[in-house]
Amino acid sequence: QTSDIKRQIISCLDQVFPEYERLFSDMFGKTSRKLLLESPLPEDLLNIESTHLTKLLKEASKGRFTEEKSMLKVDEIKNLASDSFGIQIASDVFKMQIQLLIQQIELLESQIKDVESKINELLEKDDHHLTTISGIGSITAATIIGEIGDIKRFERPNQLLAFAGLDASIHQSGDFTGTNNRISKRGSPYLRRAIWQAAFVASNKDPALSEYYQSLRARGKHHGTAIGAVCRKLVNIIFAVWTNDKPYEVRHHSNKEQE
Repeated sequence: QTSDIKRQIISCLDQVFPEYERLFSDMFGKTSRKLLLESPLPEDLLNIESTHLTKLLKEASKGRFTEEKSMLKVDEIKNLASDSFGIQIASDVFKMQIQLLIQQIELLESQIKDVESKINELLEKDDHHLTTISGIGSITAATIIGEIGDIKRFERPNQLLAFAGLDASIHQSGDFTGTNNRISKRGSPYLRRAIWQAAFVASNKDPALSEYYQSLRARGKHHGTAIGAVCRKLVNIIFAVWTNDKPYEVRHHSNKEQE
């Protein structure tokens, strides 16, 4: 939803102030947002006192903009605003829309922080040590716990793997039955997505899983296939950590790919 709102803001700015994107490396960073919330139109920026604009930049950036840097940025803002080719027809409508959209982003982010805070409070009571696993944050842990429920339902990691739909699919041809490396996509799509996202992060940050991922890539495995293999390793880790009730400890895994 936030991405859609940002696209709408960019669309509005393309109409009234197309040069704005040159001003900040992150158009939706705190400093830029503060500016858009207060003065999104070129004429607004031209009418603001330079001293006020300098103060706004310094405060919004929390000191990242020094006095000198703020003054230089103010000059840049004023020059771009003065030379802007943005339309002036119905500019007040665009202004109001930009300001409302910025407020929506800030409201959504505030709500997300509240949800994360409540999730963290719940996980503090018992997160089954899942957040000690690389790639698993509080929201991912909550998703995994919510989807699995009671880990005792599963006697072996392979059963959990199948429940997540991350087990290898089966194919038949005549009297022959075999497996391939494609995941079956049965089971819980929410659990599968959470583990897939965690595996993507872990393949970069966890020393053992990163080494495993890189070894598969070096052997010519496609990125998706390699991540799928990391998912299967990760399910084994989740199962072990949860059932043993012990934090995750990084260990180097065998490079033999699980089928």
